[in-house]
Amino acid sequence: MADKRDYYEILGVSKTATVEEIKSAFRKRAKECHPDLHPGDKKAEAEFKELNEAAEVLVDPEKRAKYDQYGHAAFDPSMGGQDPFAGGGFGGFGDLGDILGQMFGGAFSGGGFGGSTRNGPVPGEDLRYSITISFEEAAFGAEKEITIPREEVCETCGGSGAKPGTEPVKCKTCNGTGQVRTQQNTILGSFTSTRPCAACRGTGKFVNDPCPDCRGAGRVRKNIKKTLKIPAGIDNGQTLRLPNMGSAGHRGGPNGDLYVTIGVRSHKQFVRKGFDLYLEIPISYTMAALGGSITVPTLRESVKYTIPAGTQPGSTFRLREQGIKHLNANGTGDLLVTVKVEVPKHLTEEQKSLLEQYAATLGESGDGRTGKKNVFNRSSNKK
Repeated sequence: MADKRDYYEILGVSKTATVEEIKSAFRKRAKECHPDLHPGDKKAEAEFKELNEAAEVLVDPEKRAKYDQYGHAAFDPSMGGQDPFAGGGFGGFGDLGDILGQMFGGAFSGGGFGGSTRNGPVPGEDLRYSITISFEEAAFGAEKEITIPREEVCETCGGSGAKPGTEPVKCKTCNGTGQVRTQQNTILGSFTSTRPCAACRGTGKFVNDPCPDCRGAGRVRKNIKKTLKIPAGIDNGQTLRLPNMGSAGHRGGPNGDLYVTIGVRSHKQFVRKGFDLYLEIPISYTMAALGGSITVPTLRESVKYTIPAGTQPGSTFRLREQGIKHLNANGTGDLLVTVKVEVPKHLTEEQKSLLEQYAATLGESGDGRTGKKNVFNRSSNKK
């Protein structure tokens, strides 16, 4: 991650650039380093991949917001991030694909550099899913039943899109290749580009008699129930990648992936920071002064802890390995307990007398009703 260049620097735009300014910068740079203009030039290919990666993130408001906040770490799977190109290669261009299609031909709308065919197997779409779990489920792990609406291969036609007993026929326009080649003159010169065949939509085949169930699409939408295994230690906002759990591919292509974003509900007692837990617990004035044993709640079971005499308000004690299990690794975080000393608001006459006697041993005087300092409002009036 440390070797990656800043996305704004790659495109030559400021961090306040609009989407249109980013697209304009992308067009300009793409004309300079597009691989079709530099056949066999590995450097140009690497520069174009870097350019595409930067633009793909910055034209997407959600991805851009994550990048602005976390930098490249937002898309580093090892840090709980999500690869913006996972499962997509160069097939996830979106608006950028339209830009490249206009500049260099339609090969980009299906993925890959110019010259790739579209009538072969095509991977299915990646899917996104969100689920909210309890604080305890995030800490200890859980299994959740989820229902995923996704595209499945049509069982009636086996994915061909043709009515059972019939077969798709070869497209006459592209001769079954799924592409047509065109000569294009641009400001950079003349070169040949490929576009998906408009007649067969890049498949290379026609379905004259479509399947009655999928209507020629080769896929049908279904709700699929799956058991999602949530690992112990996962945190709010992290994403799980489930390979091959996305929609079915086209023409025998593999399934896409499923990305599940985890939301974790807050806890009424504990606050999580990384793998450590933080807890504030009240103790009495006398407990702070004299010390004693208290019961500390944890996520597992309550434990005893001895408060040392003379504990000051706001003191924090660490209970080892009482925090959150490390995600996909050995080790457990700690529980940090901060004590809150509660000063009594209402005292009996006997309690007041005892405290006044204690104040007298410190050289203090006053009963709190004359405006003189006592044990509760003194500011260090020692003699």
